[in-house]
Amino acid sequence: MPSPTDRLLRELYDSLDRRRRPEDIARTVLDLFEADGTEIGPRTRAALEKAAGNSLQSLWHGYTSMLEDFARPVGAQRQLAAAAELFDTLPVLPPEAGDDPERIEAAIRTAGAEIRKEYGLSDFHEDRLNRAERAAAGIGEVSARRYNKRFRLLRRMEEKPLRVLEGQRRREITVIGKSGLASRLPYELFAADTVTAAFVAYLTARANLRGRFTIHGQTRPYDEVAAALFRQLAPDTAQWFAIAHVHPVPEVLEHVGDEQRGLLLGRWYGILLEVAEQLETLWEKDRPDRSTMIVRRGSDSTAWNQAARAWSKARSHWFALLEAMGAEEILARICPGKVMMLVAADVAYWHRRSGRGLHPDTDVWAELPLPWEVLRGEAQCPQWLVEQVCRRHGVVPGLSGWTQARRAPVAVPFEPTPELVHGVTVADPLLASLFRSAGVFSGRPPRPAAAELR
Repeated sequence: MPSPTDRLLRELYDSLDRRRRPEDIARTVLDLFEADGTEIGPRTRAALEKAAGNSLQSLWHGYTSMLEDFARPVGAQRQLAAAAELFDTLPVLPPEAGDDPERIEAAIRTAGAEIRKEYGLSDFHEDRLNRAERAAAGIGEVSARRYNKRFRLLRRMEEKPLRVLEGQRRREITVIGKSGLASRLPYELFAADTVTAAFVAYLTARANLRGRFTIHGQTRPYDEVAAALFRQLAPDTAQWFAIAHVHPVPEVLEHVGDEQRGLLLGRWYGILLEVAEQLETLWEKDRPDRSTMIVRRGSDSTAWNQAARAWSKARSHWFALLEAMGAEEILARICPGKVMMLVAADVAYWHRRSGRGLHPDTDVWAELPLPWEVLRGEAQCPQWLVEQVCRRHGVVPGLSGWTQARRAPVAVPFEPTPELVHGVTVADPLLASLFRSAGVFSGRPPRPAAAELR
């Protein structure tokens, strides 16, 4: 039986790639410190108790309308179960096999061998075996009806591994764009120090909050609770390498060795390359207007914004590591620009009505070479060029993050997690559930449930 400390550490670790409410993480952190006997200062305890007072455990209804996970791809569990019934050579597989593209493909190949079907040859007119061919292949006892049923199932299943893999990659990019490399932390590194685990889990939960429908900027992750936990870290026992996965500020990176910095630098550069490839694919498909970045009808703005957010996160952390390693000369030669997110037309109109206009970074983005062309060496984007374009459009290149890593954030006040329906705050979680089921704020015609609201 795991100890209470181990159970609570595992609960915090499992939250790193999910969307647990920060208030609930604060409650778990308090329980962890009590179970482990960790001594914390009065300011840290007061900050945690302030947040934990809004946890689901403390609220009378104990309910949130918000999903506490990122969207996961639909696996092949149903198809694998159907195949196990139709094919004698295919055993019943555990549920987790339906989320593993390699195991799905292996099952398809095993089942295909039973009816002499080669993987990838799935044309219903060209690749099916007729009666004579089935007899010659040694499966003449299988009727045309039974054979066709099995062939159709495998034909549909062959599309599944790629869809599952693409869904997993998209989810991973979404998670990275929100909370950095938290989801890639090994458990042993995360759990080696309870205060480190508490800080990483709470900051990750704050970073994973959903965006609001607003023109006033999104909620910043680093709040007074995160700051209190950061002050609680002991220099000699804190796992600074783990913290650098989510919070690579100078105060953290000065405790991280060169080898570990190099590992993080390589990981972030690999993510830059991967995300750049996805951005280019989306760019070629939709061709948004660079001068406004207002979304067009039919554009996959969600996929673009998820990738753009991951690019910004990877770029910012890559810059921070280069500066910490004294390798700014790389940025002097290769300084890929930011990627702007697509903006809904109503939000852009709201900006204009308020006198704000487009974000000043939009003009800089529109003039610089596309980042994926820079990484491939097809276009030059040295630091001096970025600085020149920024100044031409009234943007301070260093402070705005175009040429330097952003400085350590200033802690913002703690705010309870809002119940959101398509980004709009709704006071009551039960009412939020009803609004969502009725299609309120979705921009689409109301669903039948809207009659209940009337």
